[in-house]
Amino acid sequence: MKRKTLLLLALPAFLLISFKASQKSNKQPIGTDLTLEYFVKNTGALAQSTKDLYDAISMLSADTSSVIKARKQLAVSRLHFKSIEFFTEYFFHSETRMYNAAPVFEVEEPTLELVEPMGFQQIEALLYDPEVLHNKQALLLHADALYTSVQDLKSLLYQFEISDEQVLESLRIELIRIMALSLAGYDAPSLKTGIAESGEAMSALQYVLKPYLNQDPPGSKTLVTLLDLAVRSLSASQDFDSFDRMKFLTQIGLPLQKELGILTRKLGLDINSTTHLNHQASHIFSPDAFRNIGLTDDTLKNKDIQNLGKMLFHDKALSGKQVNSCASCHQPQNYFNDNLVKSPSLHAGSVLKRHTPTLLYAGQQHMQFWDGRAATLEDQIKNVIFNPLEMDGNEELLSERIIGSEKYSPLFKAAFPDKNSKETGLSEIAVSLAAYVASLSPMNSPFDRYIAGDKEALSSEQITGFNLFMGKAQCGTCHFLPYFNSLLPPLYDISEVEVLGTPENEDPEHPRKDDDLGRYDLFHIRYYKGAFKTPTVRNASKTAPYMHNGSFQTLNSLMEFYNRGGGTGLGLGITDQTLSPNPLNLTAAEIDHIISFIDSLTDSIAN
Repeated sequence: MKRKTLLLLALPAFLLISFKASQKSNKQPIGTDLTLEYFVKNTGALAQSTKDLYDAISMLSADTSSVIKARKQLAVSRLHFKSIEFFTEYFFHSETRMYNAAPVFEVEEPTLELVEPMGFQQIEALLYDPEVLHNKQALLLHADALYTSVQDLKSLLYQFEISDEQVLESLRIELIRIMALSLAGYDAPSLKTGIAESGEAMSALQYVLKPYLNQDPPGSKTLVTLLDLAVRSLSASQDFDSFDRMKFLTQIGLPLQKELGILTRKLGLDINSTTHLNHQASHIFSPDAFRNIGLTDDTLKNKDIQNLGKMLFHDKALSGKQVNSCASCHQPQNYFNDNLVKSPSLHAGSVLKRHTPTLLYAGQQHMQFWDGRAATLEDQIKNVIFNPLEMDGNEELLSERIIGSEKYSPLFKAAFPDKNSKETGLSEIAVSLAAYVASLSPMNSPFDRYIAGDKEALSSEQITGFNLFMGKAQCGTCHFLPYFNSLLPPLYDISEVEVLGTPENEDPEHPRKDDDLGRYDLFHIRYYKGAFKTPTVRNASKTAPYMHNGSFQTLNSLMEFYNRGGGTGLGLGITDQTLSPNPLNLTAAEIDHIISFIDSLTDSIAN
């Protein structure tokens, strides 16, 4: 190990020279050299901290102080990691993803390859396990793998080139990561070091931005002030549970995102290598913050297609026997839900397998249905139309009743002018319905008005509830900003599924295990047993009952389920539960505050 270390210590100077040479062909680089120097310096500190972590783990014993010491060293190592996270996640994501991988098995789709838990998060999970000493060998293996990999990190810089545009984009993405993940404790739920880690990442932003800020000192004053406020705010109060996330977001984080975008565009350094982020938007709560989630932006903005979809949504002609429409179950007056445990099927006396979810914000997901079996809204719509239990439609009747009808023919022509009547069919019906459903993202709730600047829109109880939701209650680690669903920041390129251990019934004292296998029915992989898509919390006050089986009638009973640690916490023995089985220890008053916040997510919708 020493021989390897000495060799790597000799590399950075050469790598730095090699890197700088690659910049000579560019026109006056602004901050790339500083960024690399910062990265090299802090990579060395990270390497040393992971060595110290290995040493601390090797000293684990029955003495409680040894466990505490190892946990503290893990916290130190994570801080060093956060100082370069903006760089590794942007430039070396695939090479360094093991550093901070999830502490559970993940399934890579579509290959269905399993990714084992590893890195900082897995070390945290093992260090906080009640049987920590039994985990010592596993901990040593993970710590050694982490140290070895970090030692090799600098070698990735050989003949590697970056641009000012890339540096600024990496910082913009990191800012989203801080606001949506780190502040919520997404990757350090037991350590509860999310505030300190956010401060470290923010300090990195502040340092790397210096040469860019110097390009326009007068125009950068607001940004300089916000960066200083951000670092000081995150340093002054690092207690995870009590940190005022609402104040940080509204007064610092979101304005900072806006100002950073302005500076980037002013310097002519704006690029967008992402698929779904819209860097032209002010911040993540802006109506235009995201793009190309599901349908193309052109389709989403086409009012003729949307209006056609709305008409089709309410038309029973879509169903085989013309007995129901989409609106029969997704009732606009009930927030596109029917408030039933399970909706009746077309077979008399029977119900559908799962609870009917709201369609509000359904377009802001990368998978549809509770088990995620449809990749797009169009696929979901076709599935429902032809499902014999739901609409029992057929393509021939659709062509006769809708495509060829006097009522719809001119509407299809207006919506799809490049298609003649013979080319118009099921795809256009599905796209129209999908465009209408995707438009059901109003974001006009009291919470949204507060974010937009109306400081009278929320009560103090609701603000407290938001801070609990994003902090102590850990709701924000699955229900992500800004839609409070499973769309994963900061790139918003996947929708996550979770194993919660949802029981069949509502009684926490006598829970019964649910036999619905969820995504496992699609892919027979152990870690998908009982896995379901995480729905939005927006409008949840109006869309009871809850969960895939409609087993919880009230938000209070649902919160109690989470407060006890999900199915495992209730004693159901859910083997691969992704929700922490540890109690949240929320008080009755805290639960009331969270429910009050959820109520503030209720939109005003037109029926």
